[in-house]
Amino acid sequence: MADYSLADYHERSKHRLNRYAPGPGGLDWANQPDPFRSYTGAAAVELPFAADELAVRYADVRAGRLPAAQPLELATIGTLFELALAVSAWKAFGDTSWALRCNPSSGNLHPTEGYLVAGELPGIGAGVYHYSSREHLLERRGEWERDRVPAFEGVFVGLSSVHWREAWKYGMRAFRYCQHDCGHAVAAIAYAAACLGWRSRLLDYAADDDVAALLGLDRDGDFGSAEREAPECLMWLCADGRDAPALPSTPSRWHGKANRLSVKHVDWPDIDAVHGLTRKPRTGPEPAPASHPPPPLALPGPDASAARLIRARRSAVAFDGATAITAEAFFAMLAATLPRASAPPWSAWPWPPLVHPALLVHRVEGLAPGLYVLVREPQALASLRGAMRADWLWQKTGPEALPLYLLLPHDLRGPAQTVCCHQEIAADSCFALGMLANYGIAAAEPWRYRALHWECGMLGQVLYLEAEAAGIRGTGIGCFFDDEMHGALGIRDSEWQTLYHFTSGGAVDDARLTTLPAYPSARSR
Repeated sequence: MADYSLADYHERSKHRLNRYAPGPGGLDWANQPDPFRSYTGAAAVELPFAADELAVRYADVRAGRLPAAQPLELATIGTLFELALAVSAWKAFGDTSWALRCNPSSGNLHPTEGYLVAGELPGIGAGVYHYSSREHLLERRGEWERDRVPAFEGVFVGLSSVHWREAWKYGMRAFRYCQHDCGHAVAAIAYAAACLGWRSRLLDYAADDDVAALLGLDRDGDFGSAEREAPECLMWLCADGRDAPALPSTPSRWHGKANRLSVKHVDWPDIDAVHGLTRKPRTGPEPAPASHPPPPLALPGPDASAARLIRARRSAVAFDGATAITAEAFFAMLAATLPRASAPPWSAWPWPPLVHPALLVHRVEGLAPGLYVLVREPQALASLRGAMRADWLWQKTGPEALPLYLLLPHDLRGPAQTVCCHQEIAADSCFALGMLANYGIAAAEPWRYRALHWECGMLGQVLYLEAEAAGIRGTGIGCFFDDEMHGALGIRDSEWQTLYHFTSGGAVDDARLTTLPAYPSARSR
């Protein structure tokens, strides 16, 4: 695809009122990708289930009041993955069952794979491990010669994406969804690490080639005809907040062959093209984001267990159109999306905020229905105002320290449903929102297109957990009419683009579904 640009992909992958982005047209259910990757021949390390033993409250974790750091060992590594990437429950309808996980995924397709890179730890030998969520175990993929085993006081966690898992259902737009899911996973890991008293940080300097080499994703012979994994990012986790050491050398011995997820595949050249365009080079460390005093984090139900709330998170499939939340709860949810240097997940994020929610408020007691914008970085206010309609109010509202602005008081349930691909869940909610990203920054550095989507996914993860804590439920929405949202806001150019939508409200449960334990062989929860 000669002369193909990032702008080509972004425009071609937009849903529009008169046509949707190119997709498969129909679902080949017999060829649905296996949601679980495994490496045949790799030695397995079974992980214990210890999350129930954590006494930390969600209210403390979200505010950065972390417990005393637990040691890095088999049990705590097990808890990390149990809260970040593990199966949280199984759902069943008739003879069909499917797994839910702690990290949300568009369509529950789970393109994200997780890896652990560790030196010698109690109960875990030094090596590079793939995390298998189906059995809650580590598969030892790589190891070093005895005299080259790295020594560092922490662990690296790596993430990759299997594009085919999303493209099977969503076609060209799947690349975007893979990046959202990566962002959800980054935030899920940051929350899980914080529950153990650990600090986490996404490594802003690592190149895709670094990630691929360290995790063994560039080993052609280990994949063969199996679907490849695209390298995404590395995170550094440690107990004392020390900086990450130099990346370990590539292991000298590798084990295991990747399983094939589908018998047949459909090629999506646009995904291959944008993957190539957005590959991240090695970059220099960037200055720490400016810290602005965020508002207090008041929250209803402060005694909720962090571990139980994380595992109870679900995506709503419908809202009741009646539930309302208090303005206090709404403001608390928004406050949790603001950057905090000491609190997860933003303590793990190395860049300043580049994404700002445009909110369509429907049912918040004490707050007028209408259009609002939360400006997560003060310096973005002028650019956002300049990009939108000149007659918006931009009236400061809510707590003094919360940068929330009312643009238009109006009943926007109809527009919310239309923008979100006519889905009633956007109108029946307490509020819906679109995440406006500074897309212009990706024009100069295309790899930031992925980082913008990661930030959107992190925002989604925050909102998911905040909704659960507030007694409602959230749902990420990847199907929306991009330019219809821009038109509603009065955005006329491409400097600001909406990359992800979200909605929260009173969930309507499907009584036909049965909930089963995440790991039936594990001890009862």
